[in-house]
Amino acid sequence: MTATGLSTIGFIGAGHIGGQLARLAVAHGYTVVISNSRGPETLTDLVAELGPQATAATPEQAAAAGDLVVVTIPLKNYLDVPSAPLAGKIVIDTDNYYWERDGRIAALDDEATTVSELLQAHLPGARVVKSFNNIMAGDLTTTGTPTGTPGRRALPIAGDDADAKAVVTTLLDEFGFDAVDAGPLAEGWRFQRDTPAYVTRMTAPEAREKLAAAKRYSEMSAGAIADAEAQHEG
Repeated sequence: MTATGLSTIGFIGAGHIGGQLARLAVAHGYTVVISNSRGPETLTDLVAELGPQATAATPEQAAAAGDLVVVTIPLKNYLDVPSAPLAGKIVIDTDNYYWERDGRIAALDDEATTVSELLQAHLPGARVVKSFNNIMAGDLTTTGTPTGTPGRRALPIAGDDADAKAVVTTLLDEFGFDAVDAGPLAEGWRFQRDTPAYVTRMTAPEAREKLAAAKRYSEMSAGAIADAEAQHEG
């Protein structure tokens, strides 16, 4: 029995973050159903590595199969995520807005909304929780530690559904991380790109401090944004 009580995690996206989370899921007893935009046949090597608990599928099949589903794709493709099979399900959103890759999205540029709110609006029946977007992929399988370990790494979460956040908190703990609740999805910007909590190793108290210190882009100078980008790229 897994800590969450769930048995199957679906993955829409199988890149760096998706692959590492799938490895963690299998290691903790979950069945995984993995998909990408290129077709199940392109996932043969990953499925072979993960073993009998893993299956390759289409995004629609992964969405339908998962008790919980991870969306981990380039943000520009978020409208391709199948909506109907995700109704009522917890969806973990790992996405970030990189305008250089995704093109300009006006509602994000003017801060009228946030990345995960965009996905939630596209998936009105789902319960979206933002997480795993502010950690380097390789750190997912190398920096987790048991519950109660001194200096344990913490990752923020944000969401509008308390029960969904409780499940994701349990999953994070199972995978080796403390969860720090940043609030509703509208507060997900506090650990987006160029903020103090982005791709930074933090304990839970440090994460709370960094989340509180976050500033909207409209409040940051161009120089401060450039400095943050340079730090994270380094």
